[in-house]
Amino acid sequence: MKPTTFFSALLLSLGLAGCAAPPANTAARADVVAAIDKANSYWMARTPANEWAFWNVAAYHTGNLEAWRATGNDKYLRYTQAWAEQNQWQGAKSTDKAAWKYSYGETDDYVLFGDWQICFQVYADLYQLDGKDPRKIARAREVMEYQMATARNDYWWWADGLYMVMPVMTKLYKATGNRQYLDKLNEYYRYANSIMYDEAEGLYYRDAKYVYPKHKSVNGKKDFWARGDGWVFAGLARVLAELPAHDPHRAEYVQRFQTMAKALLPLQQADGYWTRSLMDPAHAPGPETSGTAFFTYGLLWGVNSGLLPRETYLAAARRGWRYLTTVALQPDGKLGYVQPIGERAIPGQVVDVNSTTHFGVGAFLLAGAEMVRLLDK
Repeated sequence: MKPTTFFSALLLSLGLAGCAAPPANTAARADVVAAIDKANSYWMARTPANEWAFWNVAAYHTGNLEAWRATGNDKYLRYTQAWAEQNQWQGAKSTDKAAWKYSYGETDDYVLFGDWQICFQVYADLYQLDGKDPRKIARAREVMEYQMATARNDYWWWADGLYMVMPVMTKLYKATGNRQYLDKLNEYYRYANSIMYDEAEGLYYRDAKYVYPKHKSVNGKKDFWARGDGWVFAGLARVLAELPAHDPHRAEYVQRFQTMAKALLPLQQADGYWTRSLMDPAHAPGPETSGTAFFTYGLLWGVNSGLLPRETYLAAARRGWRYLTTVALQPDGKLGYVQPIGERAIPGQVVDVNSTTHFGVGAFLLAGAEMVRLLDK
């Protein structure tokens, strides 16, 4: 029997006659899903679901839910549901409204502090997924509607807060139809811009303490913290994903998102990552995963949504994903090179293969979910 005849017979016996190799996108999709599961399974196996509802943990769950949506792996959904239930669908738990604060604080009286409100994003998503049980968003509504009834507009005084709370507003608008959520979203956003947005560079300082020239990098440059700008860029993407097309401020958010993308593009390093101080790589050199993952997510989301031109931004997004999966993601599933909790790029701080955190994994999952969607297109 000729070799070609033999192999044809073998394929026929295996039921594979006429089968072509899987499309390249199918194989690439499987690789992305495998990377998501490697990182997420490693994390879940070592991290109990019964953690608090503070920002560092809740940020992971925002990414975990997106990973579930993209992959359909119900293990992810069950993990987040268990976390929400054990936190009783609450953030900070004080019932004394007269004592509620919104400066930095980790105790239960800092109810109005955005780091205790990011969990409401997750609860609002679970509300939409599972029968719209009003108990899931009751505390979120109580807190946010109390806050919106105050005369203050300075609740978002640090860059991270834009990721923590901007999407809460769009999600609760979706759940309630209360237009005030979108009006206050814009009011608070404008205040944040007034104290930490640099019009010339198209980027955000972490907060008013870091505005140039009051604060400078070690080389005298403007010091834009990568994760801080990552929070804002990703937050804008998450807002735009659910903001109604007719919202009068939509064009404003789109323009800011596109401006940030343009500013970030030339700051990416050749190996695919962004350094901790965006405009001064020598300030704190070397790779950093959390900012890079948020930027990669935002660029991919922008391409997928049609808001960023594919020919301009996709290559950068792919370089970011390659860094995340070949350098940051370790063979055992640990996600390394995540700068620890902080608020700035710190010269000399060690960020290495063993540096990992909740929010770093969450940002990686966001990026992975968007890469799956890109390939599904």
